[in-house]
Amino acid sequence: MQLIPRKKHVRGAAACFAASAVAVTGSAALLAAEVGTASSHREAPLIISDPQADNTDVYAFVSPDAPDTTTLIASWLPFQEPAGGPNFYPFADGTHYDINIDNNGDAEPDVTYRWVFSTQDDRGTDTFLYNNGPVTSVNDPTLLFRQTYTLERIAGNNTETLVDNAVVAPSNVGAASMPDYSALRNEAVTPLPGGGQTFAGQADDSFFLDLRIFDLLYGGDLSETGADTLSGYNVNSVALQVPSAELTSGNDPVVGVWSTTARPSMRVQAADGTQKARGDMVQVSRLGMPLVNEVVVPAGLKDAFNALPPSKDATVQPVVDRVNDPEVPKLIEAIYGIPAPKAPRDDIFAIFLTGIDGLNKPKGEVTPAEMLRLNTSIPPASEPNRLGVLGGDNAGFPNGRRLADDVVDIEIQALEGAVRTGEIVEPLAAGDAVDENDLPFGDTFPYLALPHSGSGTGAPDGGVAAGGGGTADKASVTAPDRRVVAKEKQRIIAAEDSSSSLMPVSAALLGLGLAAFGVVVLRRGRSRVES
Repeated sequence: MQLIPRKKHVRGAAACFAASAVAVTGSAALLAAEVGTASSHREAPLIISDPQADNTDVYAFVSPDAPDTTTLIASWLPFQEPAGGPNFYPFADGTHYDINIDNNGDAEPDVTYRWVFSTQDDRGTDTFLYNNGPVTSVNDPTLLFRQTYTLERIAGNNTETLVDNAVVAPSNVGAASMPDYSALRNEAVTPLPGGGQTFAGQADDSFFLDLRIFDLLYGGDLSETGADTLSGYNVNSVALQVPSAELTSGNDPVVGVWSTTARPSMRVQAADGTQKARGDMVQVSRLGMPLVNEVVVPAGLKDAFNALPPSKDATVQPVVDRVNDPEVPKLIEAIYGIPAPKAPRDDIFAIFLTGIDGLNKPKGEVTPAEMLRLNTSIPPASEPNRLGVLGGDNAGFPNGRRLADDVVDIEIQALEGAVRTGEIVEPLAAGDAVDENDLPFGDTFPYLALPHSGSGTGAPDGGVAAGGGGTADKASVTAPDRRVVAKEKQRIIAAEDSSSSLMPVSAALLGLGLAAFGVVVLRRGRSRVES
């Protein structure tokens, strides 16, 4: 497939970035992310303090069981420990949770679907419990904390309310409280007028990867792979299935998709503990393609990127430069000796900013902008390949994104030039060795795996060695062994001493590598009981 080269003339930096733009140099600066960062989990300094507004992932795919429809999914509030009571994990009231559609290539939202949530908390001064008895229905009076939502479709100046007072699937408290959680999930699927359906509620985190990428990528010898660091955690998700014709425009089947979160510009904390929101709505989080704000956008621009509309992306030269000359291939060359493809990277520019010619590039003039792009005319694959387009499956990433697409392995291969050559880079063929999610996805809408239960997760046994997204064996320790952590520290220091070419990266990532190691050990060590 032929890729479009970068336009020669790019507008000057957007005014909203002027105050935030900083000179960011060196590989360590690019990877100085917070411990636990994944896809768009806690990826920017400001969003760390507002997890309810933190976009984690976006998915867009032609529905496998209803190919005349498109399914859109967006998730928020990362790293939910399933037993995190008594309040668990509600959506934020009065916040705009949006999925945006660009159907003409101008990087502006032509259609927006907006979820706005409301909370009913009946606990008062009587109890601390989320529920005071088994919950067998989303309308069960034993469920003391519940949420509903309004879903709107906004197209230009027209706003249509699709559903009002729709129920949210509650957090999965545990087996005693919710003996049949799948029934609650099914009740929370709401039909839409004119066809389609919507869902909002808790789900297993669909993103799977080995987060030890921050320890000199995957260790000095590619050995630190095979552990799904997100195994056992939940997120809050919204899902929408609508006829594809409601998303597209004219005879162009390609749509751009991204999610945003908007909050009132001011929140006032009263002396009695209550909060009031005031002011205009402002965008505080944004997500389209996975991993962009983590490993492409420079650290000093991450907060500003979360507030930026896609239509301004091409005006921010530091971001454009990072796309055309990405840092990860340089790190891979320095650490593993695999030559980095030569810049400028027109292939990466197309994947992230315009769409790939002949696959998912919109017709006509395209404004370069970061978002998922989906060609809705490509039917679902009868036998999906986790590597998507690189695996010969054009229904998968980067043509949209399905839940089971292995975006980490795909993006590593793409960054190493696999799209240019049409061949897999063999030394990195195993990727992070996490090839599937820790829980199975569903065959019908909303397709998301059920959330892990607060009384014990449903993650498979088999340990890290299984390499299939499982967690550590149930007999694992319950806390990090300090001797193991100390040994890990010695290993990293030894790696620094043995290779002077790695010193800048190692020094910057030593503390991060140790912290990430501790997180991984904690995750492996939690005792898991099938719910």
